[in-house]
Amino acid sequence: MSRITRLSAGVIVARETPDGWRFLLLRAFNHWDFPKGMVESGEEPLAAAIREVREESLIDDLEFIWGHEHTETGPYSRGKVARYYIARTRTSEVSLPVIEELGRPEHNEYRWVDFEGALKLVSPRVEPVLEWARGMMNGGVNRTD
Repeated sequence: MSRITRLSAGVIVARETPDGWRFLLLRAFNHWDFPKGMVESGEEPLAAAIREVREESLIDDLEFIWGHEHTETGPYSRGKVARYYIARTRTSEVSLPVIEELGRPEHNEYRWVDFEGALKLVSPRVEPVLEWARGMMNGGVNRTD
């Protein structure tokens, strides 16, 4: 019998700087990841990913210049699968708003990091996602300026 999976969706948020691309990572407890969260009933995964970025960072200017391609992790945490898209932002200021249900921000910290810095922070589950993003970004797939 196959395990029913739960889908979360997120965005690898990238910002172009004079020193190259920087990725937004958020820390919850001791785990660093890209903004993501559960896809709600009836919600499209891409819409959920955009919503989660807005809710978790207040970034609302995502540009999907690499298209709507995505990658997924293998199942983890009782069958959950995380789907990630890539988008560019021109926003550098990040806010970690208080989540009303929690009474605190969902994340403890954020960082804009380069690829190597991101590799040092993310878990082995997220490393292939980061590698996929680098390949997509370096290949310029569907890129428009």
